Amino acid sequence: MRSVNDQGSDLLGQRLLAAGNGTFVGRQEELAAFGAALRSGGRVLFVHGPGGVGKSALLRRLAQEALAAERSVTLLDGRTLGPSPAAFESAAEAVFADERAVLLVDSFEDIQSLEGWLRERFLPRIPVGALVVLAGRVPPDLTWQADPTWAGTLMVLPLRDLSPTDAAALLEARGVAVGGLRESLLAFAGGHPLALSLGAAVAIKDERASSRWKPTQNVVATLLDQLVGEVPSPAHRHALEVCAQAYVTTEDLLRAVLPYDDAATLFSWLRRLPFMESGTPGLHPHDVVREILRADLSWRDPQRYAELQQRIGGHLMAQVRTVADTDVLRVVGSLFYLRHHRRSLPGRDFWHQEDDVYEEAFRPGETGNTVALVAEADSGESAAAVAFWATRQPEAFHLYRHTATGELAGVCVWLRLDRPSDEEAKADPVVAAAWTHARAVAPLRPGEHLGVGRIWVRDASRGLSSAMEWRGVGHSLRSERMAWSFMAVPADDPRVGYYRRYSPYELDEHTWLGDSEYTLFAHDWRALPAQVWLERLMSADTPAAASSVREPELAVLSRAEFTDAVRKALRHLSRTSELAANPLVRGRLVAGHPDPVQALRERLEEAIHRLGRDPRASKLHRALDTTYLRGVPNQEAAAERLGLPFTTYRRHLTTGVERICEDLWQRELYGTSDG
Repeated sequence: MRSVNDQGSDLLGQRLLAAGNGTFVGRQEELAAFGAALRSGGRVLFVHGPGGVGKSALLRRLAQEALAAERSVTLLDGRTLGPSPAAFESAAEAVFADERAVLLVDSFEDIQSLEGWLRERFLPRIPVGALVVLAGRVPPDLTWQADPTWAGTLMVLPLRDLSPTDAAALLEARGVAVGGLRESLLAFAGGHPLALSLGAAVAIKDERASSRWKPTQNVVATLLDQLVGEVPSPAHRHALEVCAQAYVTTEDLLRAVLPYDDAATLFSWLRRLPFMESGTPGLHPHDVVREILRADLSWRDPQRYAELQQRIGGHLMAQVRTVADTDVLRVVGSLFYLRHHRRSLPGRDFWHQEDDVYEEAFRPGETGNTVALVAEADSGESAAAVAFWATRQPEAFHLYRHTATGELAGVCVWLRLDRPSDEEAKADPVVAAAWTHARAVAPLRPGEHLGVGRIWVRDASRGLSSAMEWRGVGHSLRSERMAWSFMAVPADDPRVGYYRRYSPYELDEHTWLGDSEYTLFAHDWRALPAQVWLERLMSADTPAAASSVREPELAVLSRAEFTDAVRKALRHLSRTSELAANPLVRGRLVAGHPDPVQALRERLEEAIHRLGRDPRASKLHRALDTTYLRGVPNQEAAAERLGLPFTTYRRHLTTGVERICEDLWQRELYGTSDG
């Protein structure tokens, strides 16, 4: 217990209170609520918020306000009281004898078990004019708010971060001048008072601190201790680390990333943490908590940090392909957020950009408005092409409206084309150019298609919203068997530089729709798979860095070329130099393997063994196994070892090779895993 009424008996305490108030900023709503309660009396204020958000500083300021109003003040700290009703009542006994008493209780979360006793036994006995303020990390039990007898007496005050203006004022009070250092501190701590104060205290003592200031490990460790504290087990720590990296955390994500832990129990624990926010998509921690958890893990265990990124990214990649269309932007945005710390695209930030538009599905009744927008933003010829496709592929369209007004701001179109059509090519020169290029360079194989995308915005000076860009990424990742995609961009559009940097290549010849000149950016997804492309897109900070991480593009073979390559690889299965020259080592069958030659050998052997699991193909399997896996010098020797006439052996071998080619071709096309 600490009484702060006697000005002469607690000089150090008074000095500390005054010093604290010298750096106190903001909290006008809370101070106004307390002032009103001082005047009316008979109120209970319940302040709650995450660690370090300023609850203790607010209570000290409230004590000063109460003293200035000539009220007696008792300040208690739950950390030193213990959860005993008798101890609490003894420490707070002054409130029973004075109608003008003010009781302030800090760190109430440490004595949260007393909440019911306070509500039912303690508070009803205090004088009507007394005022009680409870401050803790955990919000009050809903029983308070459900009980009508407390409706006019209890006021719940959630304490949040400081506003940008108040955060800057706090740094100024802490001695941080306007400039790069202040901006760095604000970028790290946002409006979190403890992080701002601790960062300022460290930074102003560092003569080298500048606009590149980052929190030291001592700062990170202190904040971890203050904001997070002890966790029950390593599994709980791992769950926090997942929350720190993922934009939102769900039980499903925990189950995928931490398969050996109890995801349901961990999720239930996470959602009760005071610094955790709950929303429709899932949970996410306070920004400062997120940043210090990330900084701590990346410093303490960089390998685990990278592994968690890979696991979360893999889960999100799988989700992109399976979620409903309405959830695509959320998942793609989460993918970009996962890598936002190591990606710096010029002039934009994919996650934190203020996005003032929202996406909605296209409806046939919007055709007229959509065509009018394209005519205004581009040309009559482009508008005619949009009108043509709106009736044929309405599902290819997504509209974007201003959040404030509902006005149509843009349209995104991703066409799916399975085979060339003279009518379509005539109606849309961009589609004609895409088909011409695909046929000339690497034709579509059976079951494949190509995509053609375009985006129009009413106000080109505003650029694209994140929603529009994420829609394009989502389309590319979700499209099964898409061989080619083409994005058509006006030749004078600032986006040309963006696509030039991250698309594999652009067509040399431009395409014209009336007076509008278009640049076409092409992507063969068989040569550069989605996972590699996405990693490149999100990782590269500069063109030089982008080129340094680029993996070799895959070979795209026709069915005849693929079959010929498999036959040659079987014949040279034991010859490493011959296998190294085979185009299959640059194909999808072995993509991503550190030793593609060995991987190809294993894929061929696995295919032979799979055939052996089919009882109806036992003769074919024996011919393949003997010829390619048993080291016989030639086919005549293989037939002799099998005890077969050479013509019978050749028939079995030929049929077996055809089966192997078909099996591997399907795996090349679909990426089928062994089951």
